[in-house]
Amino acid sequence: MKKLFLFSIIGLLAGRLIAQQNIHSIDVGTNVPLIETKLKDVTGKEVSIKDAMNKNGVLVMFSCNTCPYVIKNQQRTKEVAAYALKNNIGVIVINSNEAQRNNEDSYAAMQKYAKDEGYNFSYVLDANSAIANAFGATRTPETFLVNSEGKIVYKGAIDDNPADAANVKKEFLKDAINETVKGAPVKVKESKSIGCGIKRVG
Repeated sequence: MKKLFLFSIIGLLAGRLIAQQNIHSIDVGTNVPLIETKLKDVTGKEVSIKDAMNKNGVLVMFSCNTCPYVIKNQQRTKEVAAYALKNNIGVIVINSNEAQRNNEDSYAAMQKYAKDEGYNFSYVLDANSAIANAFGATRTPETFLVNSEGKIVYKGAIDDNPADAANVKKEFLKDAINETVKGAPVKVKESKSIGCGIKRVG
């Protein structure tokens, strides 16, 4: 019985890994997919990526409640979100962990997490990981910066050292925000996201 349970767990994890590997990340320069799809915000409202957009664009971040890398980057997440909002770029944080809706990433847990962290931006539930699938997002945290025309201009990590804030040398996302606001081309368009895999169903 124990062996059967163990093999079932191994099979489930292997299936998720294969699913992640088969997902192709959307290209920089592409229009935002599913921009008008409504998602349930922790406030109870229905919010789309388009709704979250401001004059200079929108920052889309895939995140969750419990990933160690999300927790390690939480202060940086709030700082870069505040920086985006200050520069008239909206912010929407998306929880696509559909396989954990009955526990750590339930809607109620998201509401508590957002309240505890003092989120002043949209934190929404991505049912069936539909938005994550459309973006080809695989990690938490993983960011996509969108300009005022609705095109992705940067994707990847917040900075070059997700594991150690004290040793960050390049702030990729902040630099991309500055360049986007100025109307200049983003120099570093992509970086590697490091974090936990998005917990999809199947």
